[in-house]
Amino acid sequence: MREYHAYGEETPFIKAGPFKIRLPFVHYRFEIADYIQGLLMCAVCLGALPLLTDNLGMPQEVALAIVILNGFFYMWHTLLGDPVVPGWITPAIPLLIAYCQTFEIGQERMQALCAFEITLGIFAIILGLTGLAGKLVGMVPNAIKGGVILGAGIAAINSIFCAGGKFEAMPITTAICLAIAFYLLFSNGFQKLVGKSRVFETIGNLGILPCIVVAAIIGPIIGECAVPEINWGLSHPDFATLWTDWVPWGTMGWPSLMMFIKSIPTVIAIYIVLFGDVVQSKALVKDADVTRPDEKVDYNPNRAHLIFGIRNTVMGVIGPDITMCGPLWAAMQVVVCDRYKKGRKSMQSIFGGAACFRFGTFTGYWLGPIVSLVTPILSVAYALTMIVQGFVSVRVGIQQCRSFKDLGIAGIVAGVILAHNASWGLAVGILCCLFCYGKDFFKGDTTFGSLFSPEVEAMTNDSLDDDEDATEEATNVKPAA
Repeated sequence: MREYHAYGEETPFIKAGPFKIRLPFVHYRFEIADYIQGLLMCAVCLGALPLLTDNLGMPQEVALAIVILNGFFYMWHTLLGDPVVPGWITPAIPLLIAYCQTFEIGQERMQALCAFEITLGIFAIILGLTGLAGKLVGMVPNAIKGGVILGAGIAAINSIFCAGGKFEAMPITTAICLAIAFYLLFSNGFQKLVGKSRVFETIGNLGILPCIVVAAIIGPIIGECAVPEINWGLSHPDFATLWTDWVPWGTMGWPSLMMFIKSIPTVIAIYIVLFGDVVQSKALVKDADVTRPDEKVDYNPNRAHLIFGIRNTVMGVIGPDITMCGPLWAAMQVVVCDRYKKGRKSMQSIFGGAACFRFGTFTGYWLGPIVSLVTPILSVAYALTMIVQGFVSVRVGIQQCRSFKDLGIAGIVAGVILAHNASWGLAVGILCCLFCYGKDFFKGDTTFGSLFSPEVEAMTNDSLDDDEDATEEATNVKPAA
């Protein structure tokens, strides 16, 4: 087996400012297993199609073009030195949908989406350049952070089960797949089986893919969706129409300055949610790195901010996307890290696993058989993604709170977000903290001990600013081995 890097050192790279450029076959091994898994899991990414068509009114071929563009930029993370599997800002999608729905569908709504995504991207780039990411969110009171994340999670679940939600499209299939998903992902009983059998371990590593397969089988059998008509050619994204009618430099026109200003409260609220993904990225990479002393892995949150900031800014100009460009697909990052922990023979470098998975999803978008096979069950794929993310967001949102008073404020903020939007939620949260805590606005409830165990406290208090920032340590170009 070819040795791409010496024991205990970083995978080779080409230094490019804050970035570390790595290429498959040159700097790391191409991981076939992760590529094949990505090829199949692109079905989850295609769940963005009904989001775009339903909320923006665009044709499916145009929506597919946006999904493909987003998939192309997914590959930038490992290319530029970020050892993660990136994804949507999933728990914040309902917040953005609620914001967009305050504008008339058509030109006005698209301009509002462009203004939001460009503003979010520039905001992330500034934080990445200045290194202020961790410090900024650290200033937000715990009650408000908890309320925003909690509200995002509840909104995600509500968007599926509300009148006209995706659950109504295929209720029986969705219910069966949800039961399977929760058993595979959260059941203590299944985790015991995983520890005893390689078969169950393999199933557990597939995330929600088994649920997608079940939906594709059950849906047509019980008549909740049509039998897919398989297209054996390539898919047909419509880039021409996208870049003529659905971008600011086309017939749609650029958003006004006021639209950029109006987007700021929603940008702040969604960044609070996004920040949780950055912390989780760091924790997952750190946990995997400890088990593999043969490779030094550098996760730099400032570099991550630059990459997903650039992604959002560019997508806001060439393909506005309601799923947004996030720093992490948590479920698949866990799968990649778990295989990485098994040793160098299983996965030579974590960059190989993360990169090849995203190479696989990008390939899948172009393959007609895969796209046509999952098209009838996209509502199920989307429902599974949102409800699982809602489960996690509710848990994380509550963990942000430090007292019962924090929990009460968080509940009010979450309720206001669900009833109105993130801007109202932030405003109400600020007022509640001012009235309840006064001069201790930023400290919160100082008279109450922690609600959680020391382990949960340590996880929740994890900071992005530590001595693992290794971006500055590489001053010379490192050639491939």
